[in-house]
Amino acid sequence: MELPQNTTNELAEHYEQIIRLVGEDPQREGLQNTPMRAAKAMSFLTRGYRQTLEELVNGAVFSSDTDELVVIKDIELYSLCEHHLLPFIGKCHIGYLPRGKVLGLSKFARIVDMYSRRLQIQEQLTHQIASAVQSVTQAAGVGVIIEARHLCMMMRGVEKQNSQMRTSVMLGHLRNSQNTRQEFLKLLD
Repeated sequence: MELPQNTTNELAEHYEQIIRLVGEDPQREGLQNTPMRAAKAMSFLTRGYRQTLEELVNGAVFSSDTDELVVIKDIELYSLCEHHLLPFIGKCHIGYLPRGKVLGLSKFARIVDMYSRRLQIQEQLTHQIASAVQSVTQAAGVGVIIEARHLCMMMRGVEKQNSQMRTSVMLGHLRNSQNTRQEFLKLLD
């Protein structure tokens, strides 16, 4: 899942240039290996581009008679804002109404990670996760809520430390049925 070595090396060269352009000496003791460390970190933080939903799910969809709402709460997520390349950090809640198939529990976290590890905006991330769960499970309904704190808003610009963004996407019965949507939201309490 890592970037090819030649790409990592090129990234490191760019990070060295950035360090120089902000007024630092990339040869200073504390910075000598920083360009390569930063390149490897960026490779890790964007590994979602090198993953596919099919590989990630790896057949972990199982037949089930369950047709009641299933909710997975508080899946941690870490992503990079596509506007400033600064992190946003939060949690994702997923609910779905199975229709003959359930997905292995760990796959929900893997789906969240795959899409989070791309340059993102939270609104798009929420939609991508909901669409992926719907695609894999063929559920009667899917709901995704993300709550996150954005460092682009906390450590630059307006510098609001306590701000939090919430986004939601509801598909199928979770969109069309107020009762089902309310059940999902109640289960998040």
